[in-house]
Amino acid sequence: MRGMYIHIPFCHQICHYCDFNKVFFQNQPVDAYIESIGTELSIMVDEGHSFNELETVFIGGGTPTSLSEKQLERLLEIVHQFVDVRSLKEFSTEANPDELTAGKLAVLKNGGVNRLSIGVQSFDEQLLKRIGRTHGANDPIKVIQDARRIGFENISIDLIYGLPDQTMQQWKETLDLGLGLDLPHYSAYSLIVEPKTVFYNLMNKGKLPLPGEDAEAEMFEVLMERMHKEGKRQYEISNFSVPGLESVHNLIYWENDEYAGIGAGAHGYLNGWRYANLGPLKKYMGSLESQARPIMEQHEVTQTEAMEEELFLGLRKLSGVSTHTFHEKFGKTLEDVYGKVLNDLNQKGLIELTPTRIKLTRKGIFRGNEVFQQFLM
Repeated sequence: MRGMYIHIPFCHQICHYCDFNKVFFQNQPVDAYIESIGTELSIMVDEGHSFNELETVFIGGGTPTSLSEKQLERLLEIVHQFVDVRSLKEFSTEANPDELTAGKLAVLKNGGVNRLSIGVQSFDEQLLKRIGRTHGANDPIKVIQDARRIGFENISIDLIYGLPDQTMQQWKETLDLGLGLDLPHYSAYSLIVEPKTVFYNLMNKGKLPLPGEDAEAEMFEVLMERMHKEGKRQYEISNFSVPGLESVHNLIYWENDEYAGIGAGAHGYLNGWRYANLGPLKKYMGSLESQARPIMEQHEVTQTEAMEEELFLGLRKLSGVSTHTFHEKFGKTLEDVYGKVLNDLNQKGLIELTPTRIKLTRKGIFRGNEVFQQFLM
C-alpha cells in the first residue's frame, strides 16, 4: 500500500459536469461522517492492514474545504491517529477557491498538509457560471497569494477545456492567467460529459453546444505548447509540472500500485483486490456502526487484468511503461504478451518502442484512448 485516498462527499454547490459521489452539505451528518472515517481506518488496522509504509495521503471529494475549520481539524486529527504524517512524501487536499479561507489554510498547514490541489477550471467569469462554479475569476489568485503567505509552496490548479461555447481565445486567456501564477503543477482535462450530470441531461436535449473534437484537439495542442514554453514538463497526458514536483499520489494510480480508498464511494486496490465502498451516506455509516467494512463490491484482479491495467494506466505517463518492471511484476515479457499489438501500434506511429520502454509518440498522445483499448483482451 503506497497511498491513501479519503473521500469527503459534501459540496455547497454541485458542478454541472461532476459525476463523483457527492451530496449537498446542508442537513447532512458531517461530524458523524468524519468519525466514521476513523472507524473505517480502525477496522482496517484490526484486519491487519498497515499504514506504516504510506507515501501519500490525498483528501478529495466532493469538496474537502466545504468542512468548517473545526471539522477539518478533527479530520486531520483522525488521519494523524493512523498515519505518521511526518514520513509522507506528499499530503494533499483538494480545495475550492471560494472556500479556502485563511483560517482553513492555517488548519491544513498545522495538520501537516503540504500540497494543495485547487479546482479553478477557468478564469473566465462567464464560463464559470455556465459550468456551475461558485467562485469568481479573481478568487484563485487571492487564495494562492494567501496560501503562499502561510507557507504552501506545492500548489496545483485544475483547468478544463472543451467547455460549452468555449472559444480558443477564452482558453488562451485562462492559460495566460494560470501560467502567470507560476505554480509548480498544473492539471488540464478535456470536458467529459458523464451520465447523471446536468450537462448530460442538457446534451440529451440538444442544449449543450460543445466546441467539437477538432477544436478540442487544437486546445490540447495549445495547452502542451504553452506548458512546454513555460518550463512545465508534461509527465502524464493531462498533467504538467516543474521537474521533481509531479503528483506522487496520482503516479501511484498510473504505476498500477496499491492504495487504500477510505470514505463513502471511495475505490481502493489492496492485496490484489479492487474494491468500491458503499456510496449512500446512510449505508456507508450504517455498515461501520455494525463494525463491518463498508464494501459494496470487490474483485480479485487476475494476472491478465493486471497486465492490461499496467499498460493502459502506465501509458498515460509520458515516460511510458518499463519493460523491466513489467517482466519483474508478471514473469513475462511485453513482447510475449502483446507482441502483435505493439508492432501494429508502432507501425501506425502511435507508440515508440525501445529495449527498455514503451511510450506514446506525440501522435499517440492525441489518440491515447485508441491506443489503450488495444490492450484490453
